[in-house]
Amino acid sequence: MALQNRVTPFGDIVAIAQRGLFTGNRGIIHDPATKTLLKKRWATKAWLICVCEYKGRRRAVMGGRSWTELFFLDEAVALAAGHRPCFFCRRQSAEAFRAAWPRARGGVAPFAPEMDAVLHEERLDHGRKRLHAVPGNVSELPDGAVITADGAAYTLARARAFRWTEQGYQPAQEIPRADGLLTPPSTLLAIRAGYRPVLHPAIETS
Repeated sequence: MALQNRVTPFGDIVAIAQRGLFTGNRGIIHDPATKTLLKKRWATKAWLICVCEYKGRRRAVMGGRSWTELFFLDEAVALAAGHRPCFFCRRQSAEAFRAAWPRARGGVAPFAPEMDAVLHEERLDHGRKRLHAVPGNVSELPDGAVITADGAAYTLARARAFRWTEQGYQPAQEIPRADGLLTPPSTLLAIRAGYRPVLHPAIETS
């Protein structure tokens, strides 16, 4: 039986058998004795995107009290849910994300807690996923942005839309009329300023 540790683009944590490219965490939000989630869905504002393999280290999923292992289909999904690259296991990606942040909005490169505070405001609305207005024409959104339309989530790439499902991405289709933007505005600005999310092979090879 699948554990409840797969993250959707809406930020929900669900029990599905989907394989993902990345793991990550929001702090300790599970009971290791039962390997089930607690009522809370985050224990820190630092929502991270981590690699599944790091220097040969192995972890028992939900087996300890260090952090709760969550999984994402790809980085676009993780960013849409409100996570950011980890400075420990994804240092190069995290620094690229941090460098793109001020290029989009001015100022100096922020420290991780500053980004986390902004993202925490942008990803949540009374404890639930915040939906944002789409800035401009949907077709002009950068690759890796995620929108929602008729209750479904779509990752955009090369002027096409890939619907996220429990089984993975569906084949490319024309971009639908969006109801809103799932990717937090600050993350979207970072993508527009040069950060390149890692997309699933189903998107990259289609």
